[in-house]
Amino acid sequence: MLLTDTTDEKMISSRDALTIACIVRVNHAGEFGAIRIYSAQIFVSGWLWPDCIPALSDMLEDERRHCILFRDAMPARKSRPCRIMRFWSYGGWMLGFLTALLGRQGIWACTAAVEAAVHRHLDDQLHFLKGRDPELSGIILSIRDEEIAHLRHAEERLVSRSVTSRALRAVISIATDCLIWLSTWGDSTRMAWALKAEER
Repeated sequence: MLLTDTTDEKMISSRDALTIACIVRVNHAGEFGAIRIYSAQIFVSGWLWPDCIPALSDMLEDERRHCILFRDAMPARKSRPCRIMRFWSYGGWMLGFLTALLGRQGIWACTAAVEAAVHRHLDDQLHFLKGRDPELSGIILSIRDEEIAHLRHAEERLVSRSVTSRALRAVISIATDCLIWLSTWGDSTRMAWALKAEER
């Protein structure tokens, strides 16, 4: 299968093309979910935690830009938005709303959990895309530093390392992985296998 000019007309296997399409789909859905999380947290913070709004607003703008980048990358890779975007929408907003009600520590625990998962997936994707899709690698590299900055900002503000805080982060991480699996109808599992095979 030929993946247009994004790989300098390099031939890639249909399996690799499917994995690349999954990467774009998952990243777009994840950025959309992050937009909903931050939007809900800003909504609650307007009433309860106004000091959190500047940082959350900056993160929201980053995620909006990232979402557009991945949406624009879809057509050339024969990818489309996932079929369960409403789960990302409602689930993301509810997650942001509930964690913001828990207080500042709830907000930053949520941000840390989500951004840590994002960072892990982006590193795996960059390893897989090397030599396969330089353009998509460039897009991911262009946003990775901002995602890491979000993670560090949250980690620096997490003063509580209690069992409750760790449990909250674990639950959010598991929920994120489940949504990734559902958003690709299991393709994310095949992608993970491909990524692991590449590392051998």
